[in-house]
Amino acid sequence: MFDRHEVGEQAILVHVEFQQEGEREDLDELEMLVSSAGVNALKVVTASRQSPHPKFFVGSGKAEEIASVVQACCADIVIFNHSLSPSQERNLEHLFQCRVLDRTGLILDIFAQRARTHEGKLQVELAQLRHLSTRLIRGWTHLERQKGGIGLRGPGETQLETDRRLLRARIKQILKRLAKVQSQREQGRRSRQRNEVPTISLVGYTNAGKSTLFNTITGAEVYAADQLFATLDATLRKIRLQDVGSAILADTVGFIRHLPHDLVAAFKATLQETKEADLQIHVIDAADERRKENIEQVYEVLKEIEADEVPQLLVYNKIDKLENVAPRIDRDQDGLPIAVWLSARDGAGNDLLMQALSERLAQSVMQCRLNIPAVHGRFRGELYQMKFITNEQYSEEGGWLVDIRIPSVQWRRLVKYNGVEIEKFIVSH
Repeated sequence: MFDRHEVGEQAILVHVEFQQEGEREDLDELEMLVSSAGVNALKVVTASRQSPHPKFFVGSGKAEEIASVVQACCADIVIFNHSLSPSQERNLEHLFQCRVLDRTGLILDIFAQRARTHEGKLQVELAQLRHLSTRLIRGWTHLERQKGGIGLRGPGETQLETDRRLLRARIKQILKRLAKVQSQREQGRRSRQRNEVPTISLVGYTNAGKSTLFNTITGAEVYAADQLFATLDATLRKIRLQDVGSAILADTVGFIRHLPHDLVAAFKATLQETKEADLQIHVIDAADERRKENIEQVYEVLKEIEADEVPQLLVYNKIDKLENVAPRIDRDQDGLPIAVWLSARDGAGNDLLMQALSERLAQSVMQCRLNIPAVHGRFRGELYQMKFITNEQYSEEGGWLVDIRIPSVQWRRLVKYNGVEIEKFIVSH
C-alpha cells in the first residue's frame, strides 16, 4: 500500500523556476533532501514557468523531454521539487513509465526512515496515510470488482474502496493512540508547571545545529548529523541555570519551507512542547547564505502551530565557519539578551548562552495581585486549574482578590483567549 521507493535508487530531479515568490523552491535544498533520503541523483532537469501546467505540471514539451532523459539514464524514479496533485502524479507516471515522487512524498519518506520512537513512527504513519488517501488509485487500477460467493452475488466492493475503508480505520486507530500520547505529555507539562520548572524549546530550520547544541548543553547523546531532518523525536533533558534552578530543554523536529500540512498536523503532540514553552531558542545557521529566508520560514511554521507569541532568544550557530566572528551576546535597549553568537560544535560561546538563558528566564515569571469581579468566575477557575493562585480572599465588591505567580508567556496567552480587559484586573505587581 505504501509503495515506498527503495534506498539507493537512481533518480532524475525536476526543478521549476516560478515567477511568484510563494511558489519558488530551492534547488540546493532538493539535492540535500535527496541525499538525506539515500537516493542517487543522476541528472537535474530545470524549467521555467509562470504557473503549473494542469496535466503535467511542467508542460507537455518538457514532460516529453524528461521522459527521454529517464529512458536514456535508466532512472527508477523522478523526483519533483514541488507538490503535485494526484492526477498530475498519475499522468506523469503513465508518461515516464516509472515512479514519480513530489517534494511532500520525499519529506515523508525521509521521516519514515528516521522515526525511532513509537510516537514518532505513529506520527509519520498518520502523515503518510493522509497523503496516500488521495493517491490510492495508482496501486489498484488493474483490479476489477470483487465477486461475492453464494448468496453474495453482485458487483461487490472494488479493491480501491476496500483499501479506503481500511485506511480510514487505521487513521482512526492512530489518532486514538496519539491522543493517549498527547494526554501523557500534557500530564508531564502540568507536573512541571506545578513544580514551577520552566521549559525551553529548541526551534529552527532543519540542519541548523539544534541537536549538536542540545548535546553540548545537556551532555545527552541525541543523534546529530549534517543532514536534513536528523532529529524527529522530541527529547527532553533537565539542565541547571544560575538564579533559575532546574529547567527542561526540549529538542524538536526541524522546520523547512513549505512543510507539508499533514506533517504539521501529525506532529501536533511533539510541537506542543514548542507552543507551551516559556522560552524558545531559535537556532540559526549563521553561515547559511539563505539565513534570512530560513528565519522567515521558521516564523511561518510557528505561526501555523500558534507558537509565535512565545518569547525567543536567537542563537546564531556555526560561527566557526565565518571569519572574524567571536562569541558574543547581543542585547536590546533595556539590556536584555536577544541573540547569542556561538559554535555548538566547538563549544565556543556556550557559557554565554547559559548566561543569557538565566537572565531571560529570571525575568519570565510575573507576580501580581488581581481583583477579579464575580462575573469572571470562569477566569478564576482557569487560574486555579493551572495552579497559578498562591493566595486568595474575597473583595468588598463580591469578587476575589488573588495573588498569582505565572510565567509571562502564560499570562499573555490568557489575555489573548480571555480578552484584554483581564489586564485591568491587575491591582499591584
